Amino acid sequence: MSCSHYQLGSGGKLPFRTIYIAPVENAANIPQGAAIFSAQLRESFVRDGRLAVVNSAAAADVTLTVTLERYTRNMTTSRADDSGLARKFDLTVLAVCTLQGANDGKVYFEKRPVSSTRQIFTTPTFDARQSDQLQAEYNAMPLLASSLASGVTHAVLDVW
Repeated sequence: MSCSHYQLGSGGKLPFRTIYIAPVENAANIPQGAAIFSAQLRESFVRDGRLAVVNSAAAADVTLTVTLERYTRNMTTSRADDSGLARKFDLTVLAVCTLQGANDGKVYFEKRPVSSTRQIFTTPTFDARQSDQLQAEYNAMPLLASSLASGVTHAVLDVW
């Protein structure tokens, strides 16, 4: 016996069709974090296409709020020439998300944690006492935001 058809996707039907994404709150104090993460979050939902992203809570079936709670930087590898200096870091951002019905106030989930981790490498400059850590973090931030946005998108759209 064989399958008569195959359907791509989760198969679950969402109880809403439009979403308002509130501007991301930056309790983690990531420089320019609210703007970067808000843009990536909206782009992730638009790219997915299962929900229409609207510009006001009044026009939406649900409202998504996201707060960046914590940003950590953990050294994972030290430099060969000085074990007290870092060569590689893991950057991790933790966010909490709430999805609530815009009209009826129904809470689909509240303060659901979503996190993302990216690695950066610091390259020593000509002056061995310095590294390019700040520039590496700056360059990695859109990638970290995109990864977190993907996790939030899946939290909202996957059948729970």
